[in-house]
Amino acid sequence: MQHHVIVTFGRDQEFEYKINGGGSAEEARLWFEREFVALECDVATPTGKILAVDRILSVAKYAGASRFNSQPAWAEQFARHTGALLGRDLIRVDVENYSIGY
Repeated sequence: MQHHVIVTFGRDQEFEYKINGGGSAEEARLWFEREFVALECDVATPTGKILAVDRILSVAKYAGASRFNSQPAWAEQFARHTGALLGRDLIRVDVENYSIGY
């Protein structure tokens, strides 16, 4: 399956990735857990649970547009794991508005 992942940090900061395959959802979940901890992400949720979309959005937010720009291999991993975790053809990660669209 091909995934088209768009990560946007606002009007002028958009990154697009077309990824073939993506690995398993479990691999993706573990990768996001590691990055979430490494980036010292903090998400306040009313239930105390951190959902997959919260991890994706938080990792993108804490990594920032500069990391997507300066570390293309890391950014491609982000896109690959996002596709594997969410299992959609088209995924838009809107960091500025803290939302994910399909």
